[in-house]
Amino acid sequence: MEENTYTADILIVDDESSLRRMLSIAMKRAGHQVTAAPSGEEALVFLASAKFDIVITDLKMPGIGGMELLKKVKVLNPETEVLVITAHGTIDSAMEAVRAGAFDYIQKPFKMAEIELAVLRAIEQNILRRENYSLKRELGARNFLGKMVGKSKQMQGIFNLIRKTAPTSANVLITGESGTGKELVAHSIHQLSKRSEQSFLAVNCGAIPENLLESELFGHEKGAFTGAEQKKPGLFRAADGGTLLLDEIGELPQMLQVKLLRSLQEKKIKPVGGINEIPVNVRIVASTNRNLQTEIEKGNFRKDLYYRLNVIHIHIPPLNERREDILPLARHLLHKLAQEANLPVPNLSENSERFLQNYDYSGNIRELENLLERALVLDTDSNISTNDLKPMQEKRPRLEGGIDLDQKMEEVEKQYILEALNKTGWNRTKSAEILGISFRSLRYRMSKLDLDRSI
Repeated sequence: MEENTYTADILIVDDESSLRRMLSIAMKRAGHQVTAAPSGEEALVFLASAKFDIVITDLKMPGIGGMELLKKVKVLNPETEVLVITAHGTIDSAMEAVRAGAFDYIQKPFKMAEIELAVLRAIEQNILRRENYSLKRELGARNFLGKMVGKSKQMQGIFNLIRKTAPTSANVLITGESGTGKELVAHSIHQLSKRSEQSFLAVNCGAIPENLLESELFGHEKGAFTGAEQKKPGLFRAADGGTLLLDEIGELPQMLQVKLLRSLQEKKIKPVGGINEIPVNVRIVASTNRNLQTEIEKGNFRKDLYYRLNVIHIHIPPLNERREDILPLARHLLHKLAQEANLPVPNLSENSERFLQNYDYSGNIRELENLLERALVLDTDSNISTNDLKPMQEKRPRLEGGIDLDQKMEEVEKQYILEALNKTGWNRTKSAEILGISFRSLRYRMSKLDLDRSI
């Protein structure tokens, strides 16, 4: 066999001292770091405080046997490879061990070369897994950050911060005006993290009535309140192992700020109407367009919660403060919109580029996207003109005689609301965000304009 140039941290578990000693000597001679345990119980003590690349365990032992230990190892650290050895092997027990996650199953009596070869293969498997993970993260970074277009110094700094922050478990606070892309930053952090295979969930803290938000976040027990006919797990448990975005965290009621703070400190939640706390493993990303330090001074936001959330701070500047990003963003968005509409990608004339470059984007990237989407719909010659890009309020007709101003205003208001509703599939929360108004204001305007419909 070729000389083994790979080394590993190995835990050997066997109640037979002579075999335990023999395996330890052979593994140390091969250059590995070795820890030995005479029982499954003692092995679990080591596993709770240290990470091992490989566990070699006997199958039949008093107390915690090899099969039970195998299952516990895979819960504690799924990447640890387990080699099971036994003198009482059967096909059924071998199959059970493999199903439980064993890397190999070796029958006694064995030659030490068999163990050495199995260890070498397990190390190679671990190396391959790490390489695949690194490659996946690198490709993920290219693909996902590719959706965030920006050549400005500010955006390049944000991209670097995302790359550094994503692999950690630190909570992140994302600030910036509405429409700057805070949710895309949060999603990028999740996709480039070790949690990317798990759920990414988001909740708008300002869009859900206060009396329902607690249940939405922490869940509730059956009968906890009127209408709670079934048990509900809540978003914290649904995102267990993954990432939860608390959008517009500045809107969170003070009573829930206290409960959220405790959940972040204890890593446990208590459902509404529940008695016992439930452990959760969730990474929190929070976002807001408010100045939370000002809200703290006003007594609207808890300082201790702010510091708990603000471990890493990512601020996204408004679009009109990074104008070198406008044209690359416009081309990227226009290509995306054309693909979604199954239309050819139109050209941007020099005049239209100049118009976009000098436009005042009060709605940031969201407003830029709306301008381009409208222009794409109006385009008739595969060339986006300045007139196509001008917002509707800039295309005012000349006054000829009298007009009913209120009626004209209602028509414009109705058209914008319908555009937002159709764009979001009649999702009122997202439509309100696009329009820059509150959910309650949208609901009132829809009722006034006879646009109310069940969705």
